[in-house]
Amino acid sequence: MTARSTRDPADDAALLHKAADRLEALATATTPGQWRLGGLLASRPEVVAHGPGGRTEHVAEARARSAAWIGALSPALAGPLAAWLRAAAAGVPLPEAAAVARVLLKRLP
Repeated sequence: MTARSTRDPADDAALLHKAADRLEALATATTPGQWRLGGLLASRPEVVAHGPGGRTEHVAEARARSAAWIGALSPALAGPLAAWLRAAAAGVPLPEAAAVARVLLKRLP
């Protein structure tokens, strides 16, 4: 027998919206653009943000803005994000989940 959840779906929805808002706010305050790995040392790759119009910025130059982003998207996020993608795949298709999956598949080895 499983215990019935006493959590209110409205509370979960508010939590999801809050997390999404904070993620977007963090992205706005971070060095923009498409981040790409480069450099000669595999143990210490360079990360360069490529922005609109060909502008580039070495992420180390914007460390104060970038550190929170890197920390927020640590490996601890992989499990919940993967579970969300699988749930979207198993249930009602979500265009947003598909968009996230497309970006991840382009960038993950």
